[in-house]
Amino acid sequence: MERWKESQLNQLLCTTDIDTAYRISLSFAKNIGFKFFAFSTTCAAKTGPTNTVRLNNYPPDYNTEYEQKQHRDIDPVVAHCNQSMMPILWSEELFSKVSWLWDALEYQGLQFGWSHSVHDEESGLCSILSLARSHCPITALELYENLGFSIFMGRHLHRLMAKTFPRLAVKPSPPQLSQREIDVLKLAADGKTAGESAVILNVTPRTVNFHVQKVIEKFKVNNKLSAVIAAAKAGYLPG
Repeated sequence: MERWKESQLNQLLCTTDIDTAYRISLSFAKNIGFKFFAFSTTCAAKTGPTNTVRLNNYPPDYNTEYEQKQHRDIDPVVAHCNQSMMPILWSEELFSKVSWLWDALEYQGLQFGWSHSVHDEESGLCSILSLARSHCPITALELYENLGFSIFMGRHLHRLMAKTFPRLAVKPSPPQLSQREIDVLKLAADGKTAGESAVILNVTPRTVNFHVQKVIEKFKVNNKLSAVIAAAKAGYLPG
């Protein structure tokens, strides 16, 4: 590896704020032949609008139109990166269904580029890194030679960007039920009374009610029906 590349990547690795890291990455991108560098991170909220933070040095007119007309929703590069972490080269064919968006890229000198993504299941975030230029197409060899650097930058930028997003609440694991508690709930789900369940299980009705009460406490619900529903949602009962 050339010394300047190693120096800039080490400098990037030592950064702890996203703005400085972006500036170093932009400088690296220019040094390997790309005028434009973009990085975005999206949090797909379960409720409410999707939250996306974008950093790039694209022409202001392009950014304004992209945001105002919500081009992200129809951008084939974004669609690919949301589904795959494989790099993708931009091409007229890729943008065939939104040819006017390709025309806008060409007009702004952004037509030769590639993108790849970082998916983070733990945080629920997806980041996309893109490099672009106007002066010549990107060869497969060039992509191969620079992809490792691009992935390195993308992962570090993603880690820093993730710190600026609120962490998603960790879904609590369901409480552990004993086999006897599951048996009692299955019978209750079938409409059996405590007395009928007691006969089937060869225990007393009091024992059946004891197990039902323990499940109610474990799921923090108010009654037997709610306990059956909660156990079914947790996968303890057949659908």
